[in-house]
Amino acid sequence: MDVERGQYASYDEQNDSGAEHEALLPSPNKLEQSGVESNAVPKKSFFTQPKFSLLHLSSAFVVGILGCLVAGYTFCGPFCIRNNNDGGSHAVTGMPNALANPDAGSTEVHPFPPISPTNAFPSMFPTSVGYAGGTPTGAEPALIATAPEYPIHTGAAQLVKPASLGGAKKGKGKGKGKHEEWDLFKYWGNLSPWYSNERGTFGLDSDPGTPDTCRVTGLHFLHRHGARYPTAWSSFAGPAAFASKLHKVADQWTAKGDLEFMNDWTYKLGEEILTPFGRQQLFDLGISMRLKYGYLLKNFTETNTIPVFRTESQDRMLHSALNFAIGFFGYPFEGQYEQSITIEAPEFNNTLAPYDTCSNANNATFGSRGLWYVERWTAIYLNETRERLQSQLDGYELEIEDVFAMQHICAYETVAIGYSKFCGLFTREEWEGFDYALDLSFWYNSGPGSPVARIQGAGWVQELLARLEHKRMEPHEHRFSTNSTLNDNPITFPVNQSLYVDATHEVVVLNILTALNLSTLAANGPLPYDHIPKNQTWKVSQLAPFATNVQFQLLECSSPSISLGQQIRIIVNDAPVPLTGIRGCPEQKDGMCPVDTFVKAQHEILDQTSWEWDCLSDYADMLGPEWKTVTGDAPKPRK
Repeated sequence: MDVERGQYASYDEQNDSGAEHEALLPSPNKLEQSGVESNAVPKKSFFTQPKFSLLHLSSAFVVGILGCLVAGYTFCGPFCIRNNNDGGSHAVTGMPNALANPDAGSTEVHPFPPISPTNAFPSMFPTSVGYAGGTPTGAEPALIATAPEYPIHTGAAQLVKPASLGGAKKGKGKGKGKHEEWDLFKYWGNLSPWYSNERGTFGLDSDPGTPDTCRVTGLHFLHRHGARYPTAWSSFAGPAAFASKLHKVADQWTAKGDLEFMNDWTYKLGEEILTPFGRQQLFDLGISMRLKYGYLLKNFTETNTIPVFRTESQDRMLHSALNFAIGFFGYPFEGQYEQSITIEAPEFNNTLAPYDTCSNANNATFGSRGLWYVERWTAIYLNETRERLQSQLDGYELEIEDVFAMQHICAYETVAIGYSKFCGLFTREEWEGFDYALDLSFWYNSGPGSPVARIQGAGWVQELLARLEHKRMEPHEHRFSTNSTLNDNPITFPVNQSLYVDATHEVVVLNILTALNLSTLAANGPLPYDHIPKNQTWKVSQLAPFATNVQFQLLECSSPSISLGQQIRIIVNDAPVPLTGIRGCPEQKDGMCPVDTFVKAQHEILDQTSWEWDCLSDYADMLGPEWKTVTGDAPKPRK
């Protein structure tokens, strides 16, 4: 196991230490072997009969000090050590770092559980032994309808924020707002823990609670997986790549000041899978949705059925879904619902992972669009930051990408191990710049600025319409990323449930929001790379953080001011979104639109969308500077 030097001694080091101790201080056994009783008192001890005079000892002490000074001067020179303002001493620039930790930047892992534990006897530890006591159930909760106000999710109580930002204490210094007024966790883009968006975030003065005269009769719930480690394919500013660069030259650099912790820092992140905090996010989300919508389960009892929830096969996706289920149903959840697990792999149609069959989604030309903007923006907002941090790092030349990676490490370490010293290195403005860099990335790669955003979200929208209309998809409708094998089976894809739950990735959530034509989210696009626009509506930390969730509420209302028939409204992380970008949907204070109107408009949009052109055709030469979509569409074919 690769461990940090100075914290754990190796087995050999421990044995060597013990041997040295044994040689200096004979054990009672050795005294006995030599014929001396261990509890006997010698007639003459060191303290009663000194062997050296005070003059001898004083002379030896002085000579020792002089010897050390001469040796230090001989091997290092008069300017080898300098004092710094932080009270420590460091080797000057260009000199060998005698105190450098060769493990700095190395990967540290703690694999658990062991592969074959010697005390694992499952038969001796059954999960049920009977004697459960009384088990009567109570009424299902319906907080969405009964509570006087909607509960707000504020983020992550278990995670620790830095005590200061950019060297200044909370609430002090340039760009530092009061801790209560400015939340660092809300400025990490897709790496933020999910939180309730403020009332009016998307322009509606409304909350997710049931509007007056209405009742919620159904829910389509879409959520992202919980907090994870970095993905294996992280390229620009990848945390693992940065750690590797540092480790390869660990004996050549020394950090000081705010960066001094890096001298002993090791890389503690895994890849892809959920972190402990990520597991908790989905467990908590399951509990919160049971409290809000548990009463919808009565419909299943009346029809003698159980819900079918969907996720896909990636480890973090599957375990997010299972943790949600434990929160929603409790453990054990067997017999309370069915978990449909779709395959995420090339050549498998999957609306929860449409990029596996949409070739252009993996085209480097399209994928580099977001990176082009990010590289230019980071060069602007991190320019002075790089210079400031470089002044505290000798022997290693920081690049802008390295500094951007340090911001990523802050977010990843926090959601993985609870706290990161990298977080306090940056000011409020620099964190706002980081947040915007991720907005740029997802706008041009997965949102309104991407030529393949709408087409990738189209398959899930098709499934939503089938569920809203309570009818199976026709054979000719499987023209996007839908899987006919699963969707044409009434068991694996029911269309008469009052509750649906689908788990997917943040890129797919953003694809879907784009495909639905929620124009409010793209109101001030295209996004520029040289400044943060005012009143920005496309913010990934609000739309697709870890455990992001979208509620599609179905309602029946009795007020004459509301259109007749079933209504639908879309709520993103607890903030309703206007549906006025959807043809025929009215300006309604709570964001409601008649389901019939909504369905008709979505069918019209899908009929104008071509999988063959958007996903499979080569139109890269048409993506010049003049083409700047704000609808997630590919350029139209040339006539």
